[in-house]
Amino acid sequence: MRLFSGQVSIIAEEMLRALIRHEDLEVNNELEVQLDIESVLREFIRVDREITEQARDLSAQSGGQIPIGRIKRQLAKEKRVRIGDESIGYIVDQLIETFLHSNFVDEVWAEDTTLRGRLKPILSKHMEIEQQLDSEVRNKIKNIKEGGQTWDIEYQRVMENLKRKKNL
Repeated sequence: MRLFSGQVSIIAEEMLRALIRHEDLEVNNELEVQLDIESVLREFIRVDREITEQARDLSAQSGGQIPIGRIKRQLAKEKRVRIGDESIGYIVDQLIETFLHSNFVDEVWAEDTTLRGRLKPILSKHMEIEQQLDSEVRNKIKNIKEGGQTWDIEYQRVMENLKRKKNL
């Protein structure tokens, strides 16, 4: 599961609308609260990229002996960030903390479990886009045998085109 920077504003607006519609939050400035949500999402993307780059570098330094995934999990643990399947819960926890400390949220009426129940499905829906993109790319290049260099190159090319078209 992955969060794309092109989707941050859409996700933030959808989350805020859901919380206001259900009267979970009382806000004095909707735009600022949306920007607070966006900042949490963008920070997660930044940290995830940083961890991934460090993991790639460390794996390359080890000559590929240590898998990138293992290094990435260790780096995330050191930075107290949850990644992979646990990332949604981590992001939601960060959002709840932000609501509790924001100058633009007058009152949080819902309990944490209610907020989690409203925010997780929205975030999950948008983070599953990567799986949908993969299926779409594979469908477009199904005439090329998987596993070869040609397939890898074509997969990357088609994936980049789809991301560009969908503003991801």
